[in-house]
Amino acid sequence: MRQQLSRFRNIGIMAHIDAGKTTLTERMLYYTGLTHKLGNVDEGNTIMDTDPQEEKRGITISSAAITTYWNYAGNKYQVNIIDTPGHVDFTAEVERSLRVLDGAVAVFCARSGVQPQSETVWRQADHYRVPRIAMINKMDRQGADFQRVVNEIRERLHANVIPLQLPIGQEDSFIGVVDLIRMKALLWHDDDGKLFEETAIPEQLLAAATAARQTMIEELSLLYEPLLEQYTSTPNQVSESLLVEAMRYATLHMLAVPALAGAAYKNKGIQPLLDAVIAYLPSPEDIPVIQATDPDTDEPVSISATPENNVAALAFKIMVDDYVGRLTLVRVYAGSLRTGDMLRNSRTGRTVRISRLLRIMSDKYEPAAEIIAGDIGAVVGLKDVKTGDTLAHPDHPVLLERISFPEPMIGYAVEAKAAKDADKLGEALAGLLDEDPTLSVEVDKASGQTILKGMGELHLEVVLEKLATEYQLQINKGAPQIAYKEIFTQTVTHHEVLKKQTGGSGNFADITFELSPREDGKPGLEFINDIKGGVIPREFIPSISKGFEAAMKTGPLKGYPVHAMRIRLLDGKIHTTDSHAQDFEQVAMIAFRNIAGHAGPKMLEPVMSVEVTTPEEYTGALTGDINRRRGVIRHMEIKNNVQDITASVPLADLFGYVTVLRTLSSGRANASVTFEEYQPVNR
Repeated sequence: MRQQLSRFRNIGIMAHIDAGKTTLTERMLYYTGLTHKLGNVDEGNTIMDTDPQEEKRGITISSAAITTYWNYAGNKYQVNIIDTPGHVDFTAEVERSLRVLDGAVAVFCARSGVQPQSETVWRQADHYRVPRIAMINKMDRQGADFQRVVNEIRERLHANVIPLQLPIGQEDSFIGVVDLIRMKALLWHDDDGKLFEETAIPEQLLAAATAARQTMIEELSLLYEPLLEQYTSTPNQVSESLLVEAMRYATLHMLAVPALAGAAYKNKGIQPLLDAVIAYLPSPEDIPVIQATDPDTDEPVSISATPENNVAALAFKIMVDDYVGRLTLVRVYAGSLRTGDMLRNSRTGRTVRISRLLRIMSDKYEPAAEIIAGDIGAVVGLKDVKTGDTLAHPDHPVLLERISFPEPMIGYAVEAKAAKDADKLGEALAGLLDEDPTLSVEVDKASGQTILKGMGELHLEVVLEKLATEYQLQINKGAPQIAYKEIFTQTVTHHEVLKKQTGGSGNFADITFELSPREDGKPGLEFINDIKGGVIPREFIPSISKGFEAAMKTGPLKGYPVHAMRIRLLDGKIHTTDSHAQDFEQVAMIAFRNIAGHAGPKMLEPVMSVEVTTPEEYTGALTGDINRRRGVIRHMEIKNNVQDITASVPLADLFGYVTVLRTLSSGRANASVTFEEYQPVNR
């Protein structure tokens, strides 16, 4: 029997590294009854981190999906959970997960608060308009402070956080929470956290809880009119059900973020979080219309998210399993995906057959007869399908919004140690590129070397280890290479003519244009068509834009891609018989090569935001090291008796930084590094 759409929840668990995401997910699986043993990251026995490297490093590298069930208010709900990585090098895993999720749980450490990657994943969730719950975890840790973290989320993430709970105790004395909606205390006593006591609020907390509930009601009444009406007419008789309704409305419309408290490692606060996931995060039914595009006409199309509609699904991840083979993870947005269906890949225009469907249970799979709208599952054996492809009904093709990924930051020249393994390396890299869209492979034109590019040192380290363990390939790697870019600083006008005559039909294109820096700060090509009187026919204009776009891949200084530029097409000519679309594409490329060197080109380099947390006695040594790396200190403050340093440092000077940091601080300092922006090279 089909599950109702309202009984689905597709959620992601997202946070900065070491905020406790995987432990939290493990507890959710345990309390929903899917697992019967508590898994711990430190012991390497978690359900979600199944990759040997994840167990070895104690971090999540690849987003893992799993399906479980939770009973709430007398109904059974299906919850599809995706546990995402926290390390910045694997941010693409968060990006692709958020694209297909309906809601998210953002986890914050009660001691560390808002950290750099917290900000990154929060911005990603804003981009995809994903409603979320804030879970302030690790309330048992020394230095835990619930209210301080709530304030940080408000100030640094500009979020309207509304606490629905107050912690009872903190650090070693954290034993439970006050539920501000029902005005009850929830206390956990036993070791595995399955049983908890619902009791009256301790007397010493009653005044604070009453005041917090009053604040919650006032804030929600400003966001939900039915609550405002009841609150103004009978302020002392606001019903629990209306408060839940108001919080759900505010969360779904991204007007507010409910905040809860817990300690996942100590098995406290998880059941109320599961209730909140069902109560406040959206079901697929709450997102009734999906915006898409007709791939044949580029016209916008609205899709109704119902199982009865024509099928439309988005491939969001490619995996290779040792036993099952190539798996394509899909989110079905409309219709139903069934075994035997013939679907069109909207990117390639080709038809593919669905031979086998599976439900994902982390590293295990269960056969499924169909995957309906709103659900997530896996298709076995699809060959020419990539991350971001749309699979749709052949007679009703649609193109869903693709997933955008950041560009790789650094690269290594790689080659197989044994010459006989060169072909094997090519095949292995092709497989890895399929699975990970933030990797890229290119051949250096000058040296002929194969350059493997990724998001950072750890990302490439993991990839090289995969080549060694999964593909049994020994690799030689060269020195790190930075993904520099080029940019223009001056405005130039240029006239270019392409004219070839070879006896038959010739080639002719004539353009006059202005090349200048972009003023809006955005990357890529800004193309402005200022042609008057149709001197260049409309059908040739896209070819000119395409030519400039292709030319940007090779800048005039050192051949690095051009980060951004503006082209204003001013004038031109055609020949009635000798002008073709490809002539105008070619003349744009030639013109760029001829004029780019005169537009004040400059080199850009990636600059990273580095946040260091250190005991005070090492501050001088660490700030001195940052200065030696061409870093600029942006902010320093004391937080929980430790020094917090934020700096901007060029990526080129950060290789091996973590090792030096540990040496200078006797292993007591920690750092996180996130991409900030491209800046002119300053050496």
